[in-house]
Amino acid sequence: MSARNLFNTLAKKASAAAGSPWTFLAAISIVVLWGISGPVFDFNDTWQLVINTGTTIITFLMVFLIQHTQNSDTAAMQIKLDELIRATADANNELLDLEEMDEERLEEIRAEYERMAREAGDALARVRACRVPPRDDEAV
Repeated sequence: MSARNLFNTLAKKASAAAGSPWTFLAAISIVVLWGISGPVFDFNDTWQLVINTGTTIITFLMVFLIQHTQNSDTAAMQIKLDELIRATADANNELLDLEEMDEERLEEIRAEYERMAREAGDALARVRACRVPPRDDEAV
């Protein structure tokens, strides 16, 4: 098994475990036990250092795990969206490579879609304004 496949497997398992209610309960239990042990250790610097070091290490590792999971999820979603755009007959195929475009072109496309949304909203408002309300004696 390659290092990349091993990391993917471990990251997925760690991510699933980290997101479970049992892991959350374990984390709360550790913090409560640490808090309860404070008087035993006279709330000294070493007692505080234990929780600070532990949480720092876990946070440091979780940043990489979360980033890996996010990258993987984003890539999968992008592929699915690309397929939907590709499979739609009237779709703008320029959008297939949107994530690779520069900021200027992205802004132009965003402005165009905002304009289309405004026009659609205006058209809907005109249709609603043209409707004749039912008379009082008519069933709704």
